[in-house]
This record gives sequence, structure tokens and C-alpha cells, in this order.
Amino acid sequence: MYKYILFDLDGTLTESAPGIINSIKYTYRHYGIENYDEAELSRFVGPPLIESFMKFAGFSESRAREAVDVYREYFREKGMFENSVYPGVRECLQRLKDKGFALAVATSKPEPFCLKILEHFSLLKFFDVVKGIPLDGEDMTKSEVVSAALHALSPENLSEAVMVGDRDYDVIGAKENGLECLGVLYGYGSRDELLQAGAIGVFETAEDLCNFLTGEA
Repeated sequence: MYKYILFDLDGTLTESAPGIINSIKYTYRHYGIENYDEAELSRFVGPPLIESFMKFAGFSESRAREAVDVYREYFREKGMFENSVYPGVRECLQRLKDKGFALAVATSKPEPFCLKILEHFSLLKFFDVVKGIPLDGEDMTKSEVVSAALHALSPENLSEAVMVGDRDYDVIGAKENGLECLGVLYGYGSRDELLQAGAIGVFETAEDLCNFLTGEA
């Protein structure tokens, strides 16, 4: 059914929450913020950082932009590697490549960080295209990232391409580019979140997703 598959990174390929949350804690310490609910820090996983600092920390836009720079002090040195590949993901990517699918990453994470993470975990070899935001591109939307990945893949027909992600941002970004989206439930979103956003299907495991994509379910 599909020939081109675009994957989100955080919550879809890798369990990135530990490094992101530790980077947020570092940022909060910088600003002297101590009274926060640690359980709520997971809300920072997925959405664009500027938006999250404004929404969850109550920062002004200018303070949020400054906070992103502070966040990256920790993230580029330690946080990006406080991370792990989800069970079954590596095997799924290998199966898809062996069957001739063209694979891409479309993430709201800065592209240089994304490339380092994929290389660190030996996943980069599976992807024909990797698109993230520029280091100075925090205003870039998920829809724009998906568009850039699609342009690089150049499918003959949009019906041949599909997005895979774990949050409503992935579904919305796909829909705005005329793509269907498949949701995974082992990441940071919920079944209701994904289906309400318009995902055409959700999968408990990477193996279940792969079986569907390869027609081996």
C-alpha cells in the first residue's frame, strides 16, 4: 500500500524522555525554578520547545527563546544520549529496508542533533532522508518539516506515503501535507489523542506496525 514511510523521532524511534527531562531540569535550575511537579515534565516531550516553555513554565516568548539556548547547553553534551531505541524498532527498520521501502525521519528536533542521535544508535543507515529543524528554526512547524521530507523523497503519489508518529502533532503535520498518519502507543501520546487528531490506525508495538506496513499482519 505504501512505498514511502516518514517517521517521527522522539517517542517513535527512540525513548528520549530521560534526556529531554534532564535538560528541562537543568534549564529550570538556571532560572531558579524549584517548585514544579516532576511528573509534569514529560509534557515537554514532543511539542516545540518555545511553545512548551511558554505554556508549561509561563515564560514570555523572549524568555522562552533564551531558555532554549540554556536547554541545549545540557542537551548537546549529555541529554541527547540519555536515550534508547524502542524494542523492535531496529528490526522493523531492517525489514522495511529489505523490502524496498524508502524511509525518512521528520522531526521537530534540530537536524544536527537528530543526525547525531541516529548515528549514535546505528539507525542512520536505514534512512534515505533525514529532516529536522535548523538550530535557529524553533518557529518551524511539524507540517513544514514533513513537507521538507516529502519534497526530498519525491513520491509519485501522496497516497504512496505515510507518516508514523506518537503525538497529535505528527498526525496534524501529516494531514496538512495530504498524508495519512499511523500512530504508535509505546511513545508519549495516547490512543484517544492520536485517533481524535485523525490517525487512521494505532499500534501497540513496533512489530505490529511493521507487520501492517509490510502486509504481514
